[in-house]
Amino acid sequence: MATRRTMGLGVGSVLAMAAAAAACAPMARAERPAPAAAPEVKLFTRYSDTSRIGQPYAKDPSVIRFAGRYFMYYSIPPAKDNRQGGDGFPTGWAIGIAESRDLKSWRKVGEVLPVQQVEKNGIAAPGAIVIRGKVHLFYQTYGNGRRDAINHGWSTDGINFERDPGNPVFRPDPVEATWSAGRAIDAEPFVHGDKLLLYYATRDPEMKVQKIGVASAPLDSAYGKSDWTNLSKHGPALEPELAWERNCVEGASIIRRDGKLYMFYAGGYNNEPQQIGVAVSSDGVTWKRLSDKPLLTDGPPGSWNDSESGHPAAFQDGKRTLLFFQGNPDRGKTWTLAATELGWGKRGPYLKSVK
Repeated sequence: MATRRTMGLGVGSVLAMAAAAAACAPMARAERPAPAAAPEVKLFTRYSDTSRIGQPYAKDPSVIRFAGRYFMYYSIPPAKDNRQGGDGFPTGWAIGIAESRDLKSWRKVGEVLPVQQVEKNGIAAPGAIVIRGKVHLFYQTYGNGRRDAINHGWSTDGINFERDPGNPVFRPDPVEATWSAGRAIDAEPFVHGDKLLLYYATRDPEMKVQKIGVASAPLDSAYGKSDWTNLSKHGPALEPELAWERNCVEGASIIRRDGKLYMFYAGGYNNEPQQIGVAVSSDGVTWKRLSDKPLLTDGPPGSWNDSESGHPAAFQDGKRTLLFFQGNPDRGKTWTLAATELGWGKRGPYLKSVK
């Protein structure tokens, strides 16, 4: 996410800037091609947050099951009234928390606010995971351009988080990984064997093309700054190659199925439109696309996700697989989170409603 701070702005300015803000905001907007004949997607659930700007605005979902209920973490925009947040910082971008007992009805139960100096411009794009009875939250700093990085916190109740005093814990070294600008956003943690993998999005040295990399830390470590090894030193795990991906792949979400790892990822900058593709891997480092077409497209004209279907979060709940994602009909003036159910065939996942 890369916009200016909104401290001291009126509601009109906040809304305008929030509409322009995105986890993967383009450096220059490309012309959108004529919309394809996309089918209406059958939704399992739908949720948004009106608490900060008085209209629906929630992005970048991450869903877990913890302590007998489901938690969804997501990005929320600056508050329109410029109220004070954690440690006296203005309430810029932050992380909302909603809970559910059935994955269908959601209730907001809290916020994760900036409290460290490195977080003062805002935090966003959470990635949550449960390890040894604690919720570990990896999330990006906001508004620092190529210096944005991944922070880490943990919680015993899913709502109140302690922070690593050494935050940020990870950003790629641009001297070591010369293909990267050194930025890290869109954290996605995933347990693989005795390692915790951390997927991240970064840009090329010119800050124009968004790509996905991966780092690892020992699973029994504290996931601090010294624990991470960048597995993408010599090149990205995934980079834009297909026409619909334009100059951006981001928002990796990983699940394991039948011994293989599947990455759901967003292609295209926000509202170009951003759409969702799938890649497969055996080691979590080398990935191959399942198709040259997106699994989930933007919706048909006039639909709630006409402008995009983006930033996926795949969630395995027993035998059921849900794909959470963000969408909007108004080029980012509002944002809503939703989920659709996936089925699985010989070729991988498919949308149950449009098989």
